[in-house]
Amino acid sequence: MGHTYANLLVHVIFSTKHRQPLITAEVQPRLYEYLVGIARNEFGNALCIGGVADHLHGLLLIKTDESVAHAMNRWKSLSTGWLKDTFATLKDFAWQAGYGAFTVSESVKPQVIHYIQHQAEHHQKRTFQEEFVDFLKRHNVVYDPERIWD
Repeated sequence: MGHTYANLLVHVIFSTKHRQPLITAEVQPRLYEYLVGIARNEFGNALCIGGVADHLHGLLLIKTDESVAHAMNRWKSLSTGWLKDTFATLKDFAWQAGYGAFTVSESVKPQVIHYIQHQAEHHQKRTFQEEFVDFLKRHNVVYDPERIWD
């Protein structure tokens, strides 16, 4: 085969440092727009972004010559710098050190997009921590319950 063909969909989840509620209604739309631009310029595309004040979800389409680790590093570091430069109240902004990344089949992409777009509704019923642990369990990711929130 002469060409490479791929559909590398990844659902990523990460929070603000110490899960501080810093992604306000003023910040959120501008941040999401900026994150879409980073994705397009750096590693692929952001098909959907959603979240609440202390964390966000993204459905990313990753180019075949990129890694998830590189994409997340660029997404988080470039957005951190932009947030600090753009919003006077966020001079000390930081994302948590880690992230969750879960592969997504094209067949469930619409459901994942719906889930990401309705984060505010989901978090009326459960916390970020409950949601994240549920993702780890559903995807059979081994984790240490004593160190997960370091």
